[in-house]
Amino acid sequence: MPKLVLDALDQALAARNPDRDRLTHHSDRGVQYLSIKYTERLEDAKIGASVGSVGDSYDNALAETINGLYKTEVIEHEGPWSGKKDVEMATLQWVYWYNTKRLFGPLGYISPATAERNFYNAELTAKIAAE
Repeated sequence: MPKLVLDALDQALAARNPDRDRLTHHSDRGVQYLSIKYTERLEDAKIGASVGSVGDSYDNALAETINGLYKTEVIEHEGPWSGKKDVEMATLQWVYWYNTKRLFGPLGYISPATAERNFYNAELTAKIAAE
């Protein structure tokens, strides 16, 4: 399995420090996500996997959608590529834009990061009010 896949998971866990009781991992059922090492890392971090049996397209629809957007918006649109580093940098830039700058209509034309922040702030406010 590529080291990049495990490194990306470790980076996400370190950067986000998520409430792992509520964290679900979405994947496209690619071989790298089904490897023993990756599965063990998810289990160690108490992350639930959102994949079912083969043919359960609803289980991985989110991952398939994101992968399709990435391939269309980055790989096909911005290529050809000079090398691996160019693809990695373009990927980092796209993920940053996708999560923090993109205005998403179903969220009220705010970014996913803003929507997540608003959700957790509201949850914290409700918890404090209940005390």
